[in-house]
Amino acid sequence: MSYWLIAGGAGFIGGHVVKAMRDAGERIVVVDDLSTGSRNAVPDDVPLVVGSVLDGELLARVFRDYPVEGVVNLVARTQVGESVELPLLHYRQNVEGFRSLLSAMESANVRKLVYSSSASVYGMPDVELVTEDTPCEPMSPYGQTKLIGEWLAQAAHRAGQVDFINLRYFNVAGAASPGLADKRVLNLVPMVFERLTEGEAPQIFGDDYATPDGTCVRDYIHVADIASAHLAATRYLRKHADVPVARTFNVGRGEGLSVRELISVIQGVTGYDNAPAVVERRPGDPAKVVADASPIQRELGWAARHSVVDMVASAWEGWCLRHPGARRPL
Repeated sequence: MSYWLIAGGAGFIGGHVVKAMRDAGERIVVVDDLSTGSRNAVPDDVPLVVGSVLDGELLARVFRDYPVEGVVNLVARTQVGESVELPLLHYRQNVEGFRSLLSAMESANVRKLVYSSSASVYGMPDVELVTEDTPCEPMSPYGQTKLIGEWLAQAAHRAGQVDFINLRYFNVAGAASPGLADKRVLNLVPMVFERLTEGEAPQIFGDDYATPDGTCVRDYIHVADIASAHLAATRYLRKHADVPVARTFNVGRGEGLSVRELISVIQGVTGYDNAPAVVERRPGDPAKVVADASPIQRELGWAARHSVVDMVASAWEGWCLRHPGARRPL
């Protein structure tokens, strides 16, 4: 029986992909250097090879030791701000690391690939719904590296080396279980948690956008739904193993929520009522980015199942697990 190699499977999203695929009966091997991931995200019965995708010899050994059917690549530096400050680090990990992985796949004659991309490839789209045909104009080195990764996959496909599905996912939140919650305070939901529990005002970066309440509108999606999209992609590649596959899909709920609306949901879930404070806009924040998710629903049979309240509540459980004093008594 073959394995799926999940590169980056010890990270926040990677751990959820591992869980979804393992629960569905797939055999998995994980490669992760644990620079941002955790051993605890990988179940004891799932092989974990600690190392970098930049290490060609390590990858060759993994492909020799395991009958790998396909690869899910989730390896990436993902912090937009860090990518501006340290672009060479992001290009080395996200671009050269992926090139190294593709090279190892070619040597092992492994053709199936699911590539973890991002809505950041679109930049600041001025459209009501972002489709896969919306022009890609990334505004950060991080977004650039994800788009270059898509180009690499396409080039390898044209050369007859891989069949692939790119998944461009939107704003990820939530947790499938408290232990798998994101431990980093990088995205809006944990940032608001932190400020609320420290008695500070959640920050809204600008309230003068051309949106209903003046704050930015985003498409928020539960990380468990992201994981199920990866499972659907692997199943699609298996089903269509005899035909060329080169597809790109948005992964979102197709519904927008403003920053002010999301903070209101967070206040309702947590019981904290600290009023938000409006501060200056952040450079490069588009007013609205919402996915058209109909192609993945139509072609892969996938759909998001979790609501925004589900996302916030599950993320809050994970936050309280790590910060026992955060939960307010009823």
